[in-house]
Amino acid sequence: MKTKTKLINKITITLMILFVARIGIFIPIIGIDHEALNSIIKQNGLINFLNIFAGGGFYTIGIFALGIVPYINSSIIMQLFIKILPYLENLQKDEGELGRQKIMQITRYLTVIWAIIQSTSIALWIKPYVFTWNYSFIIDCILTLTTGSLIIMWFAEIISEYGIGNGSSLLIFQNIVSNIPNTFQEYTLNINNKNFIISMILIIILCLSILIINILIQEGKRKIAIISAKQLGKIDELNPHSYIPLKINQGGVMPIVFASAAITIPSYLYKTNLNINISKIIQLFLPNQILYLPLYLILIITFSYLYTSIILNPDDIAKNLKKMGASIPNIRPGNETIKYLQKIISRLTLIGSISLFIIALFPITIYYFIKINTLKGLGATSLLILVGVAIDTAKQIQTYIISQQYDNMME
Repeated sequence: MKTKTKLINKITITLMILFVARIGIFIPIIGIDHEALNSIIKQNGLINFLNIFAGGGFYTIGIFALGIVPYINSSIIMQLFIKILPYLENLQKDEGELGRQKIMQITRYLTVIWAIIQSTSIALWIKPYVFTWNYSFIIDCILTLTTGSLIIMWFAEIISEYGIGNGSSLLIFQNIVSNIPNTFQEYTLNINNKNFIISMILIIILCLSILIINILIQEGKRKIAIISAKQLGKIDELNPHSYIPLKINQGGVMPIVFASAAITIPSYLYKTNLNINISKIIQLFLPNQILYLPLYLILIITFSYLYTSIILNPDDIAKNLKKMGASIPNIRPGNETIKYLQKIISRLTLIGSISLFIIALFPITIYYFIKINTLKGLGATSLLILVGVAIDTAKQIQTYIISQQYDNMME
């Protein structure tokens, strides 16, 4: 009963914070012509993409319009810095909890800087849609959006510490879910009454198919067996529970998020006044053009390898195996282990990135073959994030219940 009460309290805290975060999106910054702004946002692919993760915050330019994006960007930049700067790498590996706290503090400072940069860009971008655009408005806009972003970062940390699930992921999850009704309302109203039932059945079947494939990719892993020093010479007696789990999609949703954002850049550049020859080249990379899908595939593969290299280091795995007195069967410790792991990780990353690309093609393919535009509006990126966060949160709830039951038994 005690475990159940604690779990309910955690879920309540999480839901309350998510509710407050959602309300803040609809508290607008005053002095903006929102009707004119909304009309231009719908024509901008990059802003529309960012608006998904802002929960529609760019339509209102609310106090929480930046959302958790500055914090996520800062975390990614921090991971890159850890790989580049030895000082930060030592903090993470050798300083324990104190080192992680220092890294978290630096990440917060980066979030402030990133939020100021983004809020300044927004203040300059909305100039044509502001009734009285002056230095006073710019300062108010920057301070409001930056403060809102820092509050959202604080909310995310509270959820992660006192609530259930990962705070940043749940905030993005909420923003994506909030956009789903608008997406369906925009597209399903165009379906003819005669084909409405058939179309909806097809949509449900296709959605379930995409969800199943997403789950298989998110949960799929390659198990590399390991053997301890005591078991050397007894390969037939390997413990099936002793293995290194390497996920097929090690980068999660981040590669397709970055690729989806980058693929909108040619459309943005094409609308600007560039040289005619340059415009013709850029036109080849626009949607429905010959180089659009190859570019999309290359971007997903590139970001998959980049993100996998950030979060998974074969050298570290090999060193940890050596410290534990364990090794991979038939593979010598040291350089051979590193090369073997690099080969396996490289192959898994390629398979995972191609799988992400296939999922990204689902909505596009469905639209061109059966002219159902709903899934195209929802987007594969959103579906991947929804499935990934839902699975992760469910696992955390299960882990919490099991750990509490264990603690009760010990008491």
